[in-house]
Amino acid sequence: MHARQVILNGKTVTRAQVRTLIEEIGIIPAVRVSDRDCALFAGEAVYHSGIPVAEITMTVPHALDVIAELCKKLPDMVVGAGTVLDVETAQRCVDAGARFLTSPGFVPTVVEFAVQKGIVVLPGALTPTEVITAWKAGSDFVKIFPCDAVGSHHYIHTLKVPLPQIPLIASGGVTQHTAFDFISAGASALGIGTQLIPVEALHKRNRAQIHELSRRFLATVKEARAKVDDIL
Repeated sequence: MHARQVILNGKTVTRAQVRTLIEEIGIIPAVRVSDRDCALFAGEAVYHSGIPVAEITMTVPHALDVIAELCKKLPDMVVGAGTVLDVETAQRCVDAGARFLTSPGFVPTVVEFAVQKGIVVLPGALTPTEVITAWKAGSDFVKIFPCDAVGSHHYIHTLKVPLPQIPLIASGGVTQHTAFDFISAGASALGIGTQLIPVEALHKRNRAQIHELSRRFLATVKEARAKVDDIL
């Protein structure tokens, strides 16, 4: 099966390159808002803040339109679809331009679809069994959700000890205060929602606030990775 190719900034980009970009940025903004315009604003705001990645959840009204419009307006942005729970929705998301698929749990048929289509996929999982199952199914990453309910960054560390080969994304409860610890514990990237895209910033269309939060999170990821490299 040949990897599906997508176009970013006028260039053909493979699944592997999309995966690498997510790893390099280390942050996946999760856009879960109550209306289409707020979702578009959030996606554009994080992009212009230096994070060219965003997950538009299927709970957003007209989510497919949001994905399509962001892909059109910002062709070098990696726009993904979240809360994808079935193959039919996955297909519509890919048709709209989604370059990765994710869900709060492991949906085998969605992962199988993504693997067949050559689309980056990062299903949710919680227990070691779920993590291993999702990884063996062909997932690019496994999203540990919700982290804050099961020991925060300590849980990520606990999973990485026996499973160092599985790239984990920490999601659910990641804040400015815990981001450093999650990366230090071994998370490849962080899924961040309202801590990066606050409700008040959306309502007031406050780009500066989102830009500042993005700067802080990006700096924290960089600092934590540098510390890990020094230890190694």
